Amino acid sequence: HPSPTGHWSGLFFIVSFSCPRAVRPGDFVRYHYLGAFPDGTRFDSSYDRGSTFNVFVGKGQLIAGMDKALVGMCVNERRFVKIPPKLAYGSEGVSGVIPPNAVLHFDVLLIDLWNSEDEVQVQTYFKPEKCPRTVQVSDFVRYHYNGTFLDGTLFDSSHNRMRTYDTYVGIGWLIPGMDQGLLGMCVGEKRIITIPPFLAYGEEGDGKDIPGQASLVFDVVLLDLHNPKDGIAIENQQVPESCERRSQAGDFLRYHYNGTLLDGTLFDSSYSRNRTYDTYVGKGYVIAGMDEGLLGVCTGEKRRIIIPPHLGYGEEGRGKIPGSAVLVFDIHVVDFHNPSDSVSITVNYKPSNCTVLSKKGDYLKYHYNASLLDGTLLDSTHSLGKTYNIVLGSGQVVVGMDMGLQDMCVGERRTVVIPPHLGYGEDGVEGEVPGSAVLVFDIELLELVSGLPEGYMFVWNGEVSPNLFEEIDQNHDGEVLLEEFSEYIQAQVDSGKGKLAPGFDFEKIVKNMFTNQDRDGNGKVTAEEFKLKDQEAKEEHDEL
Repeated sequence: HPSPTGHWSGLFFIVSFSCPRAVRPGDFVRYHYLGAFPDGTRFDSSYDRGSTFNVFVGKGQLIAGMDKALVGMCVNERRFVKIPPKLAYGSEGVSGVIPPNAVLHFDVLLIDLWNSEDEVQVQTYFKPEKCPRTVQVSDFVRYHYNGTFLDGTLFDSSHNRMRTYDTYVGIGWLIPGMDQGLLGMCVGEKRIITIPPFLAYGEEGDGKDIPGQASLVFDVVLLDLHNPKDGIAIENQQVPESCERRSQAGDFLRYHYNGTLLDGTLFDSSYSRNRTYDTYVGKGYVIAGMDEGLLGVCTGEKRRIIIPPHLGYGEEGRGKIPGSAVLVFDIHVVDFHNPSDSVSITVNYKPSNCTVLSKKGDYLKYHYNASLLDGTLLDSTHSLGKTYNIVLGSGQVVVGMDMGLQDMCVGERRTVVIPPHLGYGEDGVEGEVPGSAVLVFDIELLELVSGLPEGYMFVWNGEVSPNLFEEIDQNHDGEVLLEEFSEYIQAQVDSGKGKLAPGFDFEKIVKNMFTNQDRDGNGKVTAEEFKLKDQEAKEEHDEL
């Protein structure tokens, strides 16, 4: 430091905390300085010119004293140097600037240091445990960086712009030193790349923030890596032991997924919406990489699908997905079907005496467990403690169940798999059955009451009375009212002379039969209106 009189009391240095390298003869340096005479009068300053002094050391380009004083200096080191005339400008001085025999004092701060034999220096300070792939020539990368000079001055940062730097490597899109320094990096790796100016922006700099002859230091973290020739990659497959069928183009899939970038950043999840993603595959309904990655999967399978951007969302990206991003989807296939699928029936048990088979119109009582393909239980008659009762083929259940209960005998147990177009369709049942879900029913038929021939709601077990109308018309007034009709039918059923279609409400059947006979709709049936079913066949009516 200067003495109280303003003069330096001797030669001393201020050394930076870290000094990986010191100036040697032949090195090129950039430094700032203040030049003054012993009385403190300043004769020169690089600060006043707004640029460093740039020169080779030990090659006679400096006064001899400065050539010696710079040797051994570290970047960010500050030296106060006293140079006698014989190592400065001697007895001649410099006309108008340095008088003869002048002692010179210099306050020197070293900014930059390199040698023409230097190469790019790479220091990795973090590397992920897993590194399946490293940067190669012609790869496309996305990375963040802080760019500084050797003295730590920041000149640029992708973090400040809040977007990665995206570029090809090794094909001349970058300065040569960065092209070289990025090679061999893993996604997630962090490294410091130090580049001499002749592998950076050289003597001219970049014309903006980087001066000429500047060494550059880039603190880089690699976020993404792919090659334009890449296809999708499939990893971490967990395939169920039983896989009777694999997905093909044209199938409709329901699956859950987590979508992340290569650095693990989550951009989307079906789990967060608490519903599957449902789509056709192989038909262009999803991005090309997913269309391909969802082929050949089993129900219940888990797999990771890695998709390069040209098979994903390309250079533009979408939403939370940046441009040129590799996508990672961890998927779990819940179910899939094809629109051409029919009901699948697997008989698990059939009694030895199995002669009476269910048919349309039969009244069935059965137990069932209903679940999704992944085993999620939806409903069970066992938990209710009572059977489910229907008339087969009457539209009381979904079409697939009507099909699945055909040709079944009492005591038989079967598994019926119903695709959604024969089940509850795209909408499902709110709060109970997801949309587009394949359903699995485990069924046991407990009781079967044979139905009537198709088109009949009532049949006679014996010969029909030739005076049928008169028997129904109990008060013989030539008109039959609903009450008379109902009492007569009830009597025939009770006596076993007639049989109603099983499984339907008695009053509704009778009213329907009566309405069919009441042709003029006046609430009364006359002898002229009254006809039996077989008498109506030629007139294509559906009557008694």
